[in-house]
Order: sequence, then C-alpha cells, then structure tokens
Amino acid sequence: MNAAAPCVSDHADMRLFALLLLTATLPLRADLPEPAKKLISAARSQIGVTTVYDPAYVTLAYPGGDVPEDRGVCTDVVIRAFRAMGSDLQKLVHEDMARAFSKYPQEWGLKSPDRNIDHRRVPNLMRFFERAGKKLAVTKDAADYKPGDLVTCIVPPHLPHIMLVSDTPSPADPQRFQIIHNIGAGARMEDRLFDFEITGHYRYW
Repeated sequence: MNAAAPCVSDHADMRLFALLLLTATLPLRADLPEPAKKLISAARSQIGVTTVYDPAYVTLAYPGGDVPEDRGVCTDVVIRAFRAMGSDLQKLVHEDMARAFSKYPQEWGLKSPDRNIDHRRVPNLMRFFERAGKKLAVTKDAADYKPGDLVTCIVPPHLPHIMLVSDTPSPADPQRFQIIHNIGAGARMEDRLFDFEITGHYRYW
C-alpha cells in the first residue's frame, strides 16, 4: 500500500487521537466533589511530564521524597497526586507499617519498614487503603467506578498495577471513565479500566 495514501482505518485512528487530545484538556466536571477534582487534576498534570517508566530502587528524602518527576512507576502517579492534596503516602504508609508491620505483605523478605520503597509498592498501598477503611467492592459495572477512585489490577503475567479513575468518559462507552496511570511509557490517560483483572477498588475521599 502507498504510505502516502492513508486508508480508512488511518483516518479513524486520526479522529480517535484528536478526540483523546481534546478530552485530555477538558475542564473537570462541575458536579464532582472537590477532593476528586483536585486529585484528578494533580494526576492529569503529570501527563507529558512523567515520560519514563523506571522501577529502580532509589534512596529518597523523608518525608516528601520523590524520584525525578520525569520518571517513575504506576504508584508514583498516585503518590504525586496525593501530595498535591496535602497527603504524603510515603509518610502515611511508613508510619502505619511501623505500627503494624506484620499486617503488610511480606513478599520482599524485609524485617522492618523501608521508607524508600514501601509506599511505591502496589500491594502495600492496597493494604494501607484497606486498613484505612477505603476499600470498595470489585465489580464489572463501569458505573461503580467514580472519578477519583483508585483501582488495582494484575498486568500479565503477574505485575501489580494501580490506576486513577479520571472524569473523562470513554469514547466507546460514556458510562466508563478513562484512567490515568503509568503502565510503561510515562503518565497517560487511557480507556483501559477493564483491560486487566481488577484486584482492588478504593475511594479515599
């Protein structure tokens, strides 16, 4: 096929890209609770800034420690959004693990909390949100997942992942909201809520 002559699917892809670009800059919905608006805005502001997926262990300042803003993993999207709300998950998770270390996952062979990495691990965030009473039911109904919610899942073969529900509807289903996450290419907003097996659903505010 002549590369200079785009096919019908190319035009469809271009229209979809234009729609996604437009929705990424839409103002937040007026009917949202203020905390959800702020959380989504803080997560969305990372798009185009955090462009690298980098799972390297890094020694961090405490509290308020962070890796360079151009890089990170899925948890860093959530951590940075929470900090914009005035809540430091590094400190919150570390303090809770110091109080109840045995209640947290033990799969990394640690003997005590590690404030450099504990809050950057999805299973630890899941346990923290659960212990904070923020856990909701996992369903397959898009209407149950509200803007500002946090959703965890398993990316094959066995990688825990976390994402934030945005206030931007899916182009394919207006009942389903797109999510903001870093799944390997930096912070992005994508229509992938049900792409993977959901393992947790949380609403912090």
